[in-house]
Amino acid sequence: MSILDTLVQGILLGGLYTLFAAGLSLVFGIMRLVNLAHGDLIVFAAYLILVGVSMLGLSPFVAVLLAAPLMFGLGWLLQSAILNRVLGKDILPPLLVTFGLSVALQNGLLEGFSADSRRIPAGTLEGASIDLGVVTVGVMPLLTFASAIAVIVALNAIFYQTALGRAFRATSDDAVTAGLMGIEPKRIFAIATGLAMVVVTIAALYLGMRANFDPSIGPARLLYAFEAVIIGGLGSLWGTLAGGVIIGVAQTFGAAINPEWQILAGHIAFLIVLLIKPRGLFPRAVD
Repeated sequence: MSILDTLVQGILLGGLYTLFAAGLSLVFGIMRLVNLAHGDLIVFAAYLILVGVSMLGLSPFVAVLLAAPLMFGLGWLLQSAILNRVLGKDILPPLLVTFGLSVALQNGLLEGFSADSRRIPAGTLEGASIDLGVVTVGVMPLLTFASAIAVIVALNAIFYQTALGRAFRATSDDAVTAGLMGIEPKRIFAIATGLAMVVVTIAALYLGMRANFDPSIGPARLLYAFEAVIIGGLGSLWGTLAGGVIIGVAQTFGAAINPEWQILAGHIAFLIVLLIKPRGLFPRAVD
């Protein structure tokens, strides 16, 4: 495998990690909430899409259109009914609640779908590739990376060019003052979590089509998401993309040297970035 090919494959892999991390970055940027159930929610969404494909006979890309509104509603309900009650200056209650949610999701999926690994069938896309002359790239990794770019562009457009985005920024800066100006912080938080769950659904689509998944893999997806968010800088969406790409490139180069080093190389890259830039590459101001 050439260096250029390894680099390209790593960048494309970074698109998947960006999708894992984008929702986490959005929620943290708005409400300073670290959701320990984020990875398990990705897996839950993957099973939701799988049900649409296997039981309803839908294409994965149609199933995700049906799953996304359901996940938005789940995010809204989760934030409104549970997380808004524990948000505050103390970060421990949200951590404990989302940890409990993570355990409940894993065990619920285990009961409902067993421990067997599953995969969302993608048809001809699974093996399709494009020969660019110098390198050959898979269609699925290209779609994943293009979707990651589209998600980051869309979230930035919402965040900086819409009235909802202004409410997000105002609530993030000072929820009390935003409330005095007629904004309902709890409603804004619920919308933000719902939007993050839509991103989670897109991430679940590509997770399920690119690899096998089972109820226990959520924490590992959460770890990759955390690393991408922290490398990029907490709350920075474009930084999240950079973080995902750095992890992806590190892993592919590590695997090229020794397949056993793939995951380790990503963690080492994470540590190196933190040693050089402890707040990440593009940190937003966090009070």
